Amino acid sequence: MTKLSVNINKIATLRNSRGGNTPNVAQFAKDVQQFGAEGVTVHPRPDERHIRYQDAFDLKPIVYTEFNIEGNPIPKFVDMVLEIKPTQVTLVPDAEDAITSNAGWDTIKHHGFLSEIIQEFKQNNIRTSIFLDPDMKQVEGAKATGADRIELYTEAFAHQYGLGNETAIVPYSECAAFAHSLNLGINAGHDLSLENIKFFKENIPELLEVSIGHALIAESLYLGVENVVNMYLHKLK
Repeated sequence: MTKLSVNINKIATLRNSRGGNTPNVAQFAKDVQQFGAEGVTVHPRPDERHIRYQDAFDLKPIVYTEFNIEGNPIPKFVDMVLEIKPTQVTLVPDAEDAITSNAGWDTIKHHGFLSEIIQEFKQNNIRTSIFLDPDMKQVEGAKATGADRIELYTEAFAHQYGLGNETAIVPYSECAAFAHSLNLGINAGHDLSLENIKFFKENIPELLEVSIGHALIAESLYLGVENVVNMYLHKLK
C-alpha cells in the first residue's frame, strides 16, 4: 500500500501572494488529512517564499498522520528538524535560488556530509530519506550513508510519459528493485499527477510513499480538494 503525502507549499504560496492568512495553511493540512491523505509534506526554503519555518513549527501539533519535512540541510534547517522531530526528513540538494527541486544528491561525493547529518537525525528517531535521480550507483551510495529510504526524483519520468514514452519508467523500476534488495524504502515525488500516478505505481510495486503538491493543487482548482485526494488514493491502491 502506497501512502499519499500532500505537499502544501502551493497553499502557502497563494497565502503569501496577498499577505494575511488566506488560505490558511494549518486548516488545509487538517482538511487533507480528514479527506484521507496519509501524510503532509512541507519544503521550507531559506527565502521562505512559500512555506515559512514558522509554518513547520505550527504544523507540528496539527499533523497526526506522517509529517515529512523536505529541504537542504543547512544549519537552520537541521536545527528546525531536530526541534520539531517530524516522522521523516527528506534531504534535497536545493540551491538557494532554485525555483523548485531540480536534481538528486550525489551520494558518493557527499557521503561524509550526508552520513553525519543522517546519523544525527536517526539518533533523534527521525526517519531519513535522500532525494535521488534513478541511478544505481547513487542508490548504493545512499545505502552507505545509513539512510532509511530514498525518494526517486520523477520529473524525467513525468515529462517523457507525457510525450507517450512509457519506457521512461525502466530506470525507476530498476533502481526501486535494487533499493528494495538493499533494504532501502522507496518514496517518489516531483511532477507526479493523476495522469501518470497509476502507471508509476503499477511499475514500482515496492513504492511506500508519494509526495504530491503542485499537480494535486492545480487539479483541485477544477475538481475540488477532497475529490482529488480520493482520486489519488484510489489510483495508488
